Amino acid sequence: MKDNHPCRIFVIEDDPTYTKFLKYVLELNPDLEVHYFETGKSAIESLHLHPDIINLDYALPDMLGEEVLKAVHDFDPEITVIVISAQEKIGTAVTLLKLGAFDYIVKDNDAKDRILNSIVNARKKNKLVREIGRLKTEIAVRYEFDKSIIGNSLAIKKVYDLLEKACTSNITVSLYGETGTGKELAAKAIHYNSKRKDKPFLAINVAAIPKDLIEGELFGYEKGAFTGAISRRIGKFEEADQGTLFIDEVGEMDLAIQAKLLRVLQEKEVTRLGSNEVIKLDVRIIVATNRNLSEAVKLGQFREDLYYRLLGLPIQMPALRERGQDVMLLAKYFLDQFIRDNQMLPVHITGEAQQKLMSYHYPGNVRELRSVIELAAVLCEKHEILEKDVNFTVTTNSASLFSQEMTLEDYTYRIIRNFLNKYDNNVMEVANKLGIGKSSIYRYLKEMELKGI
Repeated sequence: MKDNHPCRIFVIEDDPTYTKFLKYVLELNPDLEVHYFETGKSAIESLHLHPDIINLDYALPDMLGEEVLKAVHDFDPEITVIVISAQEKIGTAVTLLKLGAFDYIVKDNDAKDRILNSIVNARKKNKLVREIGRLKTEIAVRYEFDKSIIGNSLAIKKVYDLLEKACTSNITVSLYGETGTGKELAAKAIHYNSKRKDKPFLAINVAAIPKDLIEGELFGYEKGAFTGAISRRIGKFEEADQGTLFIDEVGEMDLAIQAKLLRVLQEKEVTRLGSNEVIKLDVRIIVATNRNLSEAVKLGQFREDLYYRLLGLPIQMPALRERGQDVMLLAKYFLDQFIRDNQMLPVHITGEAQQKLMSYHYPGNVRELRSVIELAAVLCEKHEILEKDVNFTVTTNSASLFSQEMTLEDYTYRIIRNFLNKYDNNVMEVANKLGIGKSSIYRYLKEMELKGI
């Protein structure tokens, strides 16, 4: 049922007086398409019409409310059933709610308002369920291997083969590769193409969290477990229960935490800091690193037993320089995406620009290529990326300009500063190149100087 279509309601009621009452109440709303039935059997035979909501009288002449409710949910568990009854027995209401009824309303003087409110709430619930379903479908499509990891090279096809194998079981997966090669994308592709796709996907980057906080982030803690623990915190392992936990930069983990991680993986249980409660878990683990963990083991920087526990199915994510023509496939993909997101006119990459893109070594890999293309799209004129618009200087010392957490103003400053360096601080020439006034350039430089940037 589309949101702009009428909400289809079945009223199953054998009392003509109450049917008349419901008809008056419901048909005041033009958004409702109401069908009336006197028996449970006739309503069940019409379920092919796919009602959104059913108002069900508990005591029908041919069937009990529980029987109708079970038949409806056997046909489609997403149909919302509101039970209306003359009985005020709490036990009956509890039983029906446990069986999946959305609401239980007693036929009394307040029934009219309660029915209308219940229908409003049911429609909100149905809309939310449909939106969640749409998002799940969208995510699943987004993380199909050939849509999330773009490429036709032999190197990336080997990755596809291993990703498919990873989806058929719960084996731990270890992703290796340089920064920017798409390890988290691969982890998400595995999760959203596995049996756990409807369960949580949680990611944690070990390198981005101070060593003294990583234990609490992973395993959780109770209020008062340490100074600053002002409330209970659920750890990533608990949050990811039944789903997948992606541990990025696992090679940066402190040895003491490695020992605790090993125990959690072996026992499949976790205990929050400051607690004695043991919490059983069912979590799939995917780890990633840009380090050679076998070398780290030899150097005593990584536990050998944890290394073999995490090894599972190893997948090497190839560097962009090893992927040949994938560079241009990715460049055009990123360009189309950037144009679409920013509602720009189509932009063409000239042959000379393509040659420049293909000849670069990309130390920042796919992430760097994306930032180079986005910058080129902003800088180009006449909807054509020329060789001069392909600028690697901004990203030479970082994996990606656009992967950094900065404001638009800070990005603008970086671009202006880069162009001033490129054109020997000729403000007039930079203003012409960027299509902004000289005063804007001076204003940005002054503001950034005051910020100490």
